[in-house]
Amino acid sequence: MINFLQGNDHNSILLKKYNQLENGIAFIVFIGLVIFPATDFLIREIIRPIIPTLSKIPASQTIVSHLTLMVGFAGAVIAARENKLLALTTTPLFGSDDLRGIGSHIAKWMSICVVLALAIGSLDLVLIERSVQYPVFVAPNVPRWVFQAVMPLALFLIGIHLIIKSKKTFLSLTGLFTLFVLIILIVSQDYLRETTLVLFLGMISFVFAIANGAPIFIVLGGIASFLFWYDYTPVSAIAAEAYRIVVSPHLATIPLFTLAGYILAESNASDRLVKVFRALFGWLPGGTPVVILLLCGFFTALTGGSGVTILALGGLLLPLMVKEGYSRNFSLGLITATGSIGLLFPPSLPLILYGVTAGISIKDIFIAGIMPGLFLILMVSIWSIWKGKVESVERHRFNWRKAFQICWETKWELLIPFLVLYGIFGGHAKLVETASLTVVYIFIIENFVYRDIVLKDNIQIISSCATLVGGVLIIIGVAMGLTSYLVDAQIPMLLLSWVKMFVSSKYLFLILLNVFLLIVGCLMDIFSAIIIIVPLIAPLGIHFGIDPIHLAIIFIANLELGFLTPPVGMNLFLSAYRFDVRMPVIYKSTFPFFLVLLLAVLFITYIPELTLGLLH
Repeated sequence: MINFLQGNDHNSILLKKYNQLENGIAFIVFIGLVIFPATDFLIREIIRPIIPTLSKIPASQTIVSHLTLMVGFAGAVIAARENKLLALTTTPLFGSDDLRGIGSHIAKWMSICVVLALAIGSLDLVLIERSVQYPVFVAPNVPRWVFQAVMPLALFLIGIHLIIKSKKTFLSLTGLFTLFVLIILIVSQDYLRETTLVLFLGMISFVFAIANGAPIFIVLGGIASFLFWYDYTPVSAIAAEAYRIVVSPHLATIPLFTLAGYILAESNASDRLVKVFRALFGWLPGGTPVVILLLCGFFTALTGGSGVTILALGGLLLPLMVKEGYSRNFSLGLITATGSIGLLFPPSLPLILYGVTAGISIKDIFIAGIMPGLFLILMVSIWSIWKGKVESVERHRFNWRKAFQICWETKWELLIPFLVLYGIFGGHAKLVETASLTVVYIFIIENFVYRDIVLKDNIQIISSCATLVGGVLIIIGVAMGLTSYLVDAQIPMLLLSWVKMFVSSKYLFLILLNVFLLIVGCLMDIFSAIIIIVPLIAPLGIHFGIDPIHLAIIFIANLELGFLTPPVGMNLFLSAYRFDVRMPVIYKSTFPFFLVLLLAVLFITYIPELTLGLLH
């Protein structure tokens, strides 16, 4: 089959057309996701006051939630095809000639088996939903199972892509078949469920797989599947939980704000914003690092991922720093550290996901994150300004006329933060509508005002965005399945009882929480960490009298720092990959920033007024 799909020119053309079909589906669904909320807002706020009889789109909010499901799984299929499923290693497991040895083969076999198991479990959910006597309708005459069918279809396609990208060796195919048969034999033996050794070996196998480059969603889904099997629970429970979290009302903001950030990153907005910030802050000793802090915070707050900021802006910012006279080590450290500096500012996607997971007000989290976010920037700015004096970097003179001219030329992009904040806090638009209007606004100014982007290029931009969004949303989905098992097994309550036995002081708990979250931050991506860890620590926070909003900011701030925590912080790997330098160089360059941010995170943790001041 693999040889047939990759063999001759005719088949290659068919494969190319099929890939274009996948991209086209993701593009159309994404466009629908943008249009529905924006249209609802226009009808309610602008058209209905003129034409009172006009009604909104029927079941619009429910349709948007289910379009999010489709975008997530369609994007995950493209991510599998393009070797962009999120993993803890920089070299992709599938389709790479650099991976040799039995370890990579085993990781591939396990990945394919887990994907097929998840696909079968999702298909089981769809068949159950389809067989009920009184189906739930998402929209008029559209039953829920029609949208749920996207999950097994996408997972089967992901499995096919992974098989095609596997090595065409006898060892790979024979090993895959052998492992698949072995797994069937194991899961069919009920007596093995009573054996703790089987559970231990299963967990070790998944740790081995992720260390060898298996995608994060596959490992989380595999662990969840294994635990559900061990507990006599159908694997379809994972699909049910994935569906539930992905169609939650606020989750559509993740793909929408990410798309807004992607369009900005593909335009010349970063060049214009650099000129603005240099004109305003270039007179400072360390003005250029302050510019980079503000710029990276802006992009990270929109895209929600430090990786996007480092990969998209690194090529512009590193030469700029070196040209200004800063050492390469300091420049590398600054760009790596500031890749996640904006995660506490609205409309940060991790803050939104935390609010959804913990069931607390997203607006309150946004307000609470402003002061701690500014404090992080202030601390790094002080260090950068001192460094600028030490390295005797040449400063620019402040010119009011030039600064005003540059700001005026960039006025449409400088309005974006105000548009977002007004949408969130103004009371006229819902959060998803704000995200949708932000996409429409940025699309118009970059395509028609500044004309940085040709219209046909938007197809590729949306496809690339769907790839990242798919990789994130599918992680959130399977992580929710794992969380469901942990909650059903009363792990949070057991953890609370254990902590009560050994920890009596609130401040000792906060110290242990800092250490724990730093470890989590360097071993897990932020989205799956929120889904899995928040239900575990939320009861502990309540027990020790920590405000839930303060706990949210502590959590995100610590995970920001976890991105820089050696040896496997995510930003460290991404920076090494982007700038083609060895990991020891990255460790050395980021260590001073790690210490500065660590001090700032401790202030945020132990001074709750810094977080809660704007809420009172």
